[in-house]
Amino acid sequence: MREGTHIDRRGLLQGAAVLGGLAAAPAAGATAKTPLLAPTPPMGWNSWNSFATTITEAQALETATIQARELLPFGYTIFTIDIQWYEPEASSYTYSAKPAPTLDAYGRLLPAPNRFPSAANGKGFATIAAKVHALGMKFGVHLMRGIPRLAVERNLPVLGTTGIRAADIADRSSICPWNPDMYGVDMRKSGAQAYYDSVFALLAAWGVDFVKMDDMSRPYDAHAPEIEAAAKAIKASGRPILLSLSPGETPVPRADHVARHAQMWRISDDFWDDWKMLEAQFTRLANWSPHARPGAWPDADMLPLGRLALGQRDTKFTPDEQRTLMTLWSIARSPLIMGGDLRHLDAPTRALLTNREVLAVNQASSDNRPWFVADDRRVWTARANTGGHYVALFNTGEKTGEAAFDLRLLGLSGRVQVRNLWEGKDEGPSPLRLTRTLPPHGAALYRVIPA
Repeated sequence: MREGTHIDRRGLLQGAAVLGGLAAAPAAGATAKTPLLAPTPPMGWNSWNSFATTITEAQALETATIQARELLPFGYTIFTIDIQWYEPEASSYTYSAKPAPTLDAYGRLLPAPNRFPSAANGKGFATIAAKVHALGMKFGVHLMRGIPRLAVERNLPVLGTTGIRAADIADRSSICPWNPDMYGVDMRKSGAQAYYDSVFALLAAWGVDFVKMDDMSRPYDAHAPEIEAAAKAIKASGRPILLSLSPGETPVPRADHVARHAQMWRISDDFWDDWKMLEAQFTRLANWSPHARPGAWPDADMLPLGRLALGQRDTKFTPDEQRTLMTLWSIARSPLIMGGDLRHLDAPTRALLTNREVLAVNQASSDNRPWFVADDRRVWTARANTGGHYVALFNTGEKTGEAAFDLRLLGLSGRVQVRNLWEGKDEGPSPLRLTRTLPPHGAALYRVIPA
């Protein structure tokens, strides 16, 4: 979550060809009788990019109200409080070496009442969740993998067991490299599943709809038993809680397993407003493109747009890079989770987030795939559910230049009609070679239909 990763784009075509042959599996949360938890890529807001570990109840409710007014009408339904809501002294993007999280008598995390006053007397997030639901949205929280180290130190009992305590199920060798809050849970031990069941039962009682569960996807195989335990605990809770695994890189060869246990999963470490990070996501999303489907969404991470980093700065992305970000996330059908401070939502950022024609690409398209064109040029296409095709052109180079795509590769012939989705206007008939001049780090997004 806090570490950088190097991507070699030369592995893209080979990796996509090999991994694209993996068998598909039913997505988590789906049976013959129950609907998918995430039939389209989830959309919402998360506190990490703007508040770090520090968000309070007042800030959360203020932000949720803004989200409901400004973004909910466009499909941004999930409001999520990120990491360390249980830490009374949380202060920034760093963590206390010896945290003192707020716990109940069974070692389960509780919101710190000095930051969330409505959580006092064991009420947890129930009050905030109810207010978020009243706004017409879903409520999400962040959760670290494992059991609090403080619960192990106190050797608290595990709810639903007789005589089993935190120290009996903790794996003290399984620790997160960047966060000191938790030990892993040894799923071979009696009482281990009962612990996870108790955690998700508590979240369900509060009215939680979405859990971003961290320190899960790397190393994947080592953590797979706890991934399975979380999915099983959600099912046992009786509440349809959407599970998001973090951070990446989730290994592409584990696509079948992760899609059976979660609705979205990170494909990279934390994504921030850095061009090199954005450029690397092209390859990751391309490698994952065969595995995105209703109920199972590879997640390129949150959108670091607008005011960020405890209000200290605005996004470093240029306007062209911001358009590239939204275009790529949309055509690749990554979840759209806004990370910027909505209290400072400006008109250009709002326009990026609320273009209905662009959002339709993310929410209502199929056969989304990348095409190799040339160095510094990227092309993605998709089928529009209402007919025709979407074509995204990207210039990842450092100079203005042409990006082009032969529409005959999509089965089109003759002339076509082109609509510019970002500009919201028809550009009229076009030859089968779609060619546009793009600025450095720029993008364009079109819908094409037979003329």
